[in-house]
Amino acid sequence: MIPKELVAASAEALVLSILSKGESYGYAIIQEVRARSDDHLQWTDGMLYPVLHRMEDHGWIESRWEKMENGRKRKYYLLKKNGKAALKEQRAQWLKVHDVLVQLWGEKYA
Repeated sequence: MIPKELVAASAEALVLSILSKGESYGYAIIQEVRARSDDHLQWTDGMLYPVLHRMEDHGWIESRWEKMENGRKRKYYLLKKNGKAALKEQRAQWLKVHDVLVQLWGEKYA
C-alpha cells in the first residue's frame, strides 16, 4: 500500500490527468485510480471530494449536476483551460522528480 502522504501529494495530478480525457464523476474517478494502480492507490470519498472542491476553487475544473434515469443526481467534473495549464505544470514537476529518482536509483529501476 502506498502511504497516504504520497497519495495526497499525487491527487491533483491524477485527477487532472483523468479529467483531461473527458468529464467524469467522483465514483468513476476513484475506480479509475484504483484500476490503473492495481489497487495500490485506494481513495475514499472523504479524500477525493475535498480535492475536487479545492480544484474547483482554483478554477481548474467545473462541475454540473445531471439527473440519472433512476431519478438520482450525479455531479460531473470537467477540466477547464486553467486546469489544462495546471496539469501541464504538475506533469513537468512530477517528471522532474521521476528523473531525479531514476538518476539516484539507476536506470535499472525505471
